[in-house]
Amino acid sequence: MKKSILIVAAALSIGLLTNNVFAQTQPTTPVSTAPPTQTAPVAVPAAKADSVKDIDATIANVADLSSLTADIKAANLDASLKTAGPFTVFAPDNAAFSALPKTTLDSLAKDPIKLATLVNAHVVAGTYDKKGIIKALTNATRTATLKTVDGQTLTIAVVNKKVQIKDAHGNTAEITSFDTPATNGVIHGVNGVLMAK
Repeated sequence: MKKSILIVAAALSIGLLTNNVFAQTQPTTPVSTAPPTQTAPVAVPAAKADSVKDIDATIANVADLSSLTADIKAANLDASLKTAGPFTVFAPDNAAFSALPKTTLDSLAKDPIKLATLVNAHVVAGTYDKKGIIKALTNATRTATLKTVDGQTLTIAVVNKKVQIKDAHGNTAEITSFDTPATNGVIHGVNGVLMAK
């Protein structure tokens, strides 16, 4: 019987000693039982409704399209490019215009009708974004034909892994940038000027 009492006393002593040691190793700061607070998600500002403008205003806001902007105004086509459309514009950059012979540029500057023909050679009725152009090129001939707003024919094909546009006179340009949005269509950058001869 004495053995039983000693065993019980020893077990109680060990239990108390263990509880003291455990209590000393625990942090002294109280643990909160409240649910953790959540950090509010960071809001990403949405694009302003007026940040996308019509084709005329969008082109005018791009410094590298200043030559095209000037030609659109000189040809009195700025009002047309503000209408509902939709349009797809293949927009030549300033380097493309600089590559034209000076005599051609001078001739165009003096003749608003020729200038309008040149500008319209880059405008197609309807919206043809990159996805739509690539889809159109998945036919047997790997080419697509589009009509400009004044009835000229543009042929699109992949040449040397680049999307190339060719007009009816053999002038070519590569698409260098796709899908600049506008409220009345889409703009693609090109590195050449398409024009009727």
